[in-house]
Amino acid sequence: MKKITVSAPGKLILFGEHAVVYGAPCIVTAVNKRIHVQIEYAEGNEDILETPKVNNLNFVHHTIEKFKRSYNIKNWLKITTSSDFNDRIGLGSSSAVTAALAKGLSEFFSVPLTDKELFNFCYEIILDIQKRGSGADLAASIFGGTQYFVSGGKVIEHTSVEDIPLVVGYSGHKADTASLLKIVADKYILNKDTIDKIFHEIQLITDKAKIELEKEELNNVGTLMTENHLLLKRLGVSTQMLDAMVESAIGAGAYGAKLSGAGGGDCIIALIDEKHRSTVEKAIKKVGGEPFLLETQAEGVRLELS
Repeated sequence: MKKITVSAPGKLILFGEHAVVYGAPCIVTAVNKRIHVQIEYAEGNEDILETPKVNNLNFVHHTIEKFKRSYNIKNWLKITTSSDFNDRIGLGSSSAVTAALAKGLSEFFSVPLTDKELFNFCYEIILDIQKRGSGADLAASIFGGTQYFVSGGKVIEHTSVEDIPLVVGYSGHKADTASLLKIVADKYILNKDTIDKIFHEIQLITDKAKIELEKEELNNVGTLMTENHLLLKRLGVSTQMLDAMVESAIGAGAYGAKLSGAGGGDCIIALIDEKHRSTVEKAIKKVGGEPFLLETQAEGVRLELS
């Protein structure tokens, strides 16, 4: 019986979230927590989905339907997913499962797709469901590593970064990305000039951060992270818990810290010297956060050996 397994990594946004939706660049890194998708033929006359850790099945349904429609596939399939991380944490599970499933279907049915073609295919699905989004999560899931990225994949540039030592702090609250994107979109309509200025400042920070990351000037990168967080706070997407974790991490010796992703919950990232890891983790825990370890620059979507 034919069967394949494909996996794709989650992501962390290092710089540029929200501004990236409006044409500014961001920096996104793939992390060492992956979603696995197994594909085989199904018996009977319907697709069978076994997806215990995927809360939003829209992405699975849309990917299957779009692939079958695009490539005239008539077969019924059994899709089984498993995950190294809970989708409540905000590591881009929707994009990761979409990328892994689309890559798996292309391998299963011998439809050759380049990584950029795979990105374009999946990005259409994300927009169909969320209506807004830059595709940064997808870029991390498909290309892996750390990418300097412009919305829609206009620029996907691999950055030559050796190491990004982070402590991640979970707020305990799952963010609703689509709602947060809409909140910012509404603010943009009402106060375009003000929001444009914030986005421009974020863009300058992101461009500086790329240079400093590649030079491994972590102290400078940390300062830029904190500046980026303050701008996101002005944008209105931070929370008291996120701010508390950022402040506690910096107070415990982190080079800098910021929320990562849409805001409204999910995670912060703190850039550290490894000798301060335990102290920073304790500081995040003290204010009610949940610290955990993630490795960055993971490999992108890949076929797994059975």
